[in-house]
Amino acid sequence: MAGKGASVALIAAAQVLVMSLWFMSAAILPELAAEGALPPGRAAALSSAVQLGFVAGALGLAAWGLADRRDPRRVMAACAWIAAAANLAFILAPVGGAAQVALRALTGACLAGVYPVGMKIAIGWGARDRGLLIGLVVAAVTLGSAAPHLLALAGGSDWRTAVAAASALAGLGGALALFAGLGPAHARAATLDPGALRLAWTDRRIRLAYLGYLGHMWELYAFWAWIGAASAAAFAGTYGAGPAADMARGLTFAAIALGGLACAPAGWFADRIGKARVARLALIGSAASALAAAAVFHGPPWLLTLTVIAWGLTVIPDSAQFSALVADAAPPERAGSLLTFQTALGFLLTFFTVQATPSVAAALGWPATFAIMALGPIAGAEAMRRLIRMG
Repeated sequence: MAGKGASVALIAAAQVLVMSLWFMSAAILPELAAEGALPPGRAAALSSAVQLGFVAGALGLAAWGLADRRDPRRVMAACAWIAAAANLAFILAPVGGAAQVALRALTGACLAGVYPVGMKIAIGWGARDRGLLIGLVVAAVTLGSAAPHLLALAGGSDWRTAVAAASALAGLGGALALFAGLGPAHARAATLDPGALRLAWTDRRIRLAYLGYLGHMWELYAFWAWIGAASAAAFAGTYGAGPAADMARGLTFAAIALGGLACAPAGWFADRIGKARVARLALIGSAASALAAAAVFHGPPWLLTLTVIAWGLTVIPDSAQFSALVADAAPPERAGSLLTFQTALGFLLTFFTVQATPSVAAALGWPATFAIMALGPIAGAEAMRRLIRMG
């Protein structure tokens, strides 16, 4: 059985490869829209269906206790392979049709058996460095979420090639998960139960961690899903539509990937200076970056580029710490339920934000939309301030 370092590395690599499925429809949206003449609502549905599917998958896996009754590595591998198959079937479905939306939802449901299950396996390798361990998983998820934009850029106008490549990577990622070991702290997590969920409101520490997480999720997936479209719109006036789309894809990949690289150092610092403090600093930085992007949207492209990269760097490093805060505060026998419920609530929120973002941008413009996105991390930072005061 692989040791701690090798096992965590295998789980992280698997997350990178499998999560390349997440934003595939957003990455290839220009080609899909051109081929299928997609209205804005249907284009948004292709992205938000993944979020809704993830919520359903997370709650279903928790209720069934599948990862508790079975080897979590096998659960992760099976979910990765089904997601890869659903993503590949996306190529065969009518462009923009209900079948493609359903396949994206199925992909999201299966990814719920990859991201949280991988986090559970990683946590089994330690408790004192929990911030770092979860940070490594979140870093891998972030890098994987950036990958579709790189695949789309490499595939050019042939979006089907990018989709097929992502499915191949996800299949490989599922196989890698089987070779990871289970750590000495690995334990059966609780299934979803009403008693555990009441603690999300009655325990102040858990409640504040939830509120911080929801503020974080308010902007995170809206940023990841639509910053490419927003950047392309900003660049088009200077460079033209075609070059602007390629530049936006490269920028989106860089912004998301650099944020992923910041997650592990953030976890290391969180284990030393406090998880809530690190989360609050990231939330403040993210809100400031969103407001700065709104201010410079119509300015020089290089300035918007730097601002978007700063936003990408600060939008994700806090994510792992909200899970770690809940795990620290929760009774051990209820931690699994509370983490699952936290994740489900966050991704349910992203269903609405991802769906609404292009409509809000069409009505108010991208600068105003960015300013609205900043409201979430502002509220989250206040929740973390209160949590820090509790000591």
